[in-house]
Amino acid sequence: MNNFQYKRVSSPLAAITELSKNPAAKLIAGGTNLVDLMKYGVMAPEKLVDVNHLNFDTITKKDGLLHIGATVRNAVASENADVLKYQPLLSQAMLAGASAQLRNKATMGGNLLQRTRCGYFYDVSAPCNKRVPGSGCGAMEGYNRMHAIFGASSSCIAVNPSDMNVALTALDAVILVSGPKGDRKIPISEFHRLPGTHPELDTTLDKKEIITGINIPDNNFAAHTTYLKVRDRISYAFALISVAVALDLEGTTIRDIRLAMGGVAHKPWRLKEAEQMLKGKEATVENFKMAAELAMKGAKAYEHNAFKLKLAPNTMVQALKTASGIKG
Repeated sequence: MNNFQYKRVSSPLAAITELSKNPAAKLIAGGTNLVDLMKYGVMAPEKLVDVNHLNFDTITKKDGLLHIGATVRNAVASENADVLKYQPLLSQAMLAGASAQLRNKATMGGNLLQRTRCGYFYDVSAPCNKRVPGSGCGAMEGYNRMHAIFGASSSCIAVNPSDMNVALTALDAVILVSGPKGDRKIPISEFHRLPGTHPELDTTLDKKEIITGINIPDNNFAAHTTYLKVRDRISYAFALISVAVALDLEGTTIRDIRLAMGGVAHKPWRLKEAEQMLKGKEATVENFKMAAELAMKGAKAYEHNAFKLKLAPNTMVQALKTASGIKG
């Protein structure tokens, strides 16, 4: 690990100022991802700016929104009464996402900014365009079992590792950020990026901006939500495939629906065509299978992850069955 400076800040302006002064500075809160990356030599920030003492640690429900501050710990958010009552899908995803110890440290803002767990990204001896732009993608012709089937490019086939991000995508969350030019709101669908020719850029967040919180608009999904995660072991493993389902049912008719998938792309993968197909339809296994087939349009597998082409639609059908409560 390289030597670095450390600065604790007590105001958003101070954090933004530190980032503006030093492009090689990084924010740290829980550090559950950044510290690992520093130990492996993947990232070597010259300065760590500690944001734990900013006033972003509250959860409030008002004006048609559930607001969660950026420094709220994942454990706190997953157990919060308002989260459980109004947005249980978020809690389900976070509880599936990590060990209890990590949830006690990890923050909401940090979770949004998690970097990929691609083995080639972590191996500093391997080519990786995310780590060293222009060096190549080791996963493309290498061992790519965990990698993308949607939205990849010739530069990168890594996936976003966060379970929380998948749920937030299904819930149409909005990310609140602040920077030298003021405050702005970024729909989560526009927050994370596909790799394109710049896979080193995971998000649309400017390097001088900080995340201050997350807003989730009210919805009618709380009674019928499921986060289904398929992984190699029962706990603390990243998703091979995950599916977030949120349903608004009138009897067995789907009045509204949100679907998102994880473990398949460089960003959480929203399934809007499948949503449109199911809206107004009956919650039946036949309709779920048709929607799952539609959701897989454009999927492309690589040598070691072709199994995802079957696992993904099967997981989606099972998640829809669980959320709707139907048998079969």
